[in-house]
Amino acid sequence: MEEPIKPHQAERGQKSTLVGIVINIGLVLIKGAAGWLGNSYALIADAMESATDIVTSIFVWVGLRTAAKAPDQNHPFGHGKAEPLAAIVVAMALVGAAILIAVQSIQNIQQPHKTPAAYTLVVLAGVVVVKEILFRRIAQVGTETESSAVKADAWHHRSDAITSLTAFVGISIALIGGPGYESADDWAALLASAFIIYNAYHIFRPSFGEIMDETPPGDWQKELETIAMGVDGVKGIDKYRVRKTGFEYFIDLHVTVSGDIPVRKGHDIAHKVKAAILAEKPAVYDVLIHIEPE
Repeated sequence: MEEPIKPHQAERGQKSTLVGIVINIGLVLIKGAAGWLGNSYALIADAMESATDIVTSIFVWVGLRTAAKAPDQNHPFGHGKAEPLAAIVVAMALVGAAILIAVQSIQNIQQPHKTPAAYTLVVLAGVVVVKEILFRRIAQVGTETESSAVKADAWHHRSDAITSLTAFVGISIALIGGPGYESADDWAALLASAFIIYNAYHIFRPSFGEIMDETPPGDWQKELETIAMGVDGVKGIDKYRVRKTGFEYFIDLHVTVSGDIPVRKGHDIAHKVKAAILAEKPAVYDVLIHIEPE
């Protein structure tokens, strides 16, 4: 049995996700209590969004653990697709939370209620700072590990920060405006739901592309051609295909060589091209080389 794919990257992603889960548990309790006692639905909606963070982060954690498993007889290309699947679950959960918040906000706008308490602003300001720090740190891990699930988890934290920021603005308007402005808090929650849906799309689109084996971003043709042409005997690249699976990239490459060389020499050139690509691009897990006669 082979060793798991990129265990260090998977472990980093799992640790960052667990940190987010622990912090979100605390934030749900703080925001929920402050929103309930302080008459702020925007803050309660914010707590609900953090609660979905916990659930989806668990999905991300499971997805990362699954993606890091070694290839086996039933999964010869590994289990990497579990990672973008986890990201898609996050996106769907965000949409669900946004719809729930929007519906409740509209209901509250239509019903008179008390102005939120001033101390809720202090809670929200602290939440914005904590969530933005979480977003930046986890997003950095996602970028370094090239993990769509970790990036999705990071953007979930950013959406929570946006929700808290809009709630802060809404409550401030309600407090400054006085009577007649009580619903500013609910309008803020409604606006936050639109931001959350936007972030859900931001998460969903690249993850869905990965599931569909969409060509990853970057000038792969130029990079692969530069590497391959550095191998003696290679005349050029006929065509290529690249797909991302979890933390890894798989490449199919058609290399052009002289049609007069022996089969064995063509075979050796193919191995050299593969070795050169694996050496230059550590994120590539496997390369399938097809030799084309010139």
